Amino acid sequence: MGFFDRFKAKRTETTALYTAIVAKAREPHWYVAGAVPDTVDGRFDAIAAVLAMAMLRLEDDPAGIPVATHLAEAFVDDMDPQLREIGIGDLLVGKHVGRMMGMLGGRLGAYRDALAAGDLKPALVRNLYRGEVPDDVALAHSERELLALHKALAAVAVDFLVAGDLP
Repeated sequence: MGFFDRFKAKRTETTALYTAIVAKAREPHWYVAGAVPDTVDGRFDAIAAVLAMAMLRLEDDPAGIPVATHLAEAFVDDMDPQLREIGIGDLLVGKHVGRMMGMLGGRLGAYRDALAAGDLKPALVRNLYRGEVPDDVALAHSERELLALHKALAAVAVDFLVAGDLP
């Protein structure tokens, strides 16, 4: 196995976890009770929120740090063909993927800070709802769900997460 083959093999280790994250982000409650717009942007924002919670959990464990890196790469591997499918040309895909990675990094920082402050609502309004304040019930739903996910993820071993076992 060559150098690049080993690298690709490591990246595919997170396939089950990334698939589980996307499935969790596509659960109808985000879009119904949470009032996240069921649009391309809304689905991206939901995936980024769930992905951020998983990555923050992985960052808390030294064994999870390389997994978090590979998870970010799985995100890129997923977004590239998605952009092409919605009509973004080859010359612009890299630029859009780079922007999406920047958005993901910004969300990681915002959610990390919000969790430390004990209040996700401002970060959710800015990142999950793109500045459009939803009604209080929807915002409370999304905050409650992400906080519950964050808490549940803390109790799951990295090996189980890699296997796609999300709480």
